[in-house]
Amino acid sequence: MSMWIAIGAAAAIGLTALATAWAQSKIGSAGAAVLAEKPELAGTVIILVAIPETMVILGFIVALSLILRAGGG
Repeated sequence: MSMWIAIGAAAAIGLTALATAWAQSKIGSAGAAVLAEKPELAGTVIILVAIPETMVILGFIVALSLILRAGGG
């Protein structure tokens, strides 16, 4: 059973990391276009690029809770 817990934990962090990378690529390219026209929006673009990182943090918390519940910590 511990193999399935490890696979679930790996999926929790891996899939959220892939989703975040995809989201940041789309936001980053759009942000670069916005900054070319309106450089004063740099702070907003930085915040929008950082928001998807919360998905990885939540995926890490899920993976950590799976491992700790299984007694792997």
